[in-house]
Amino acid sequence: MSGHSRWSQIKRKKGKTDVQRGKLFSKILREITVAARNGGGDPKANMRLKAALDSAKAANMPQDNIKRAIQKGTGELPGESYEEITYEGYAPGGVAVMVRIVTDNRNRTAPEIRHIFEKHGGHMGASGAVAWMFERRGIIQVDAEKIAEDDLLAKALDAGATDMRRVEKAFEITTGPAEMEAVRGALEKAGAPVLEAEVTWVPQSTVRVEGKEAPAVLRLIEALEESDDVQSVYANYDIPDEVIEAISAA
Repeated sequence: MSGHSRWSQIKRKKGKTDVQRGKLFSKILREITVAARNGGGDPKANMRLKAALDSAKAANMPQDNIKRAIQKGTGELPGESYEEITYEGYAPGGVAVMVRIVTDNRNRTAPEIRHIFEKHGGHMGASGAVAWMFERRGIIQVDAEKIAEDDLLAKALDAGATDMRRVEKAFEITTGPAEMEAVRGALEKAGAPVLEAEVTWVPQSTVRVEGKEAPAVLRLIEALEESDDVQSVYANYDIPDEVIEAISAA
């Protein structure tokens, strides 16, 4: 998972253009709407909505946009009818890929995702082809420069976390999906500098990728993430840090 985490960090550090920012807003607003539709408009009772609102806050999204997205989800305002789909497939090198979609037109989205896979040397698989390689977990990132490792580990375990490791300048704390919000709240209450938290799909094992396949895998992942209907992409590649650094500098 280290390679995947490293590439995500590098992309977050890059400056965002107006187009990228617009796409980010669109994805977050869709997530807010779907979360409110499925679990109601109260973030205190809807963990998924709370996570989406946290993402909106981190992106400095205007409150009026957020309010309208919630109201569309709860039916107070008219809005698009979104459908959630997960597509599965393989990237070059046998890397397993899961793509979470929120779309208002399945007939448009499916061929587009298939085209992206094939254009970048991968291929889509049937439902269930790779899902068994991943498990649902809560991941909490804490600023490693503002808290001692032993102190944080004690706090995390007391709160119900299952594991912790350092990834560059952050500690990555793992929890069960249902426990993530409670662990996050406990850590914040204890003064831990939480950077972000989410429930995500984590691969149970990784595939080492080097040589020409490494940039091919990253190009596929990036192309999928840039699709308007794609909310999240999960993959089980492990690319050495020095290779990722070289690719990002190219």
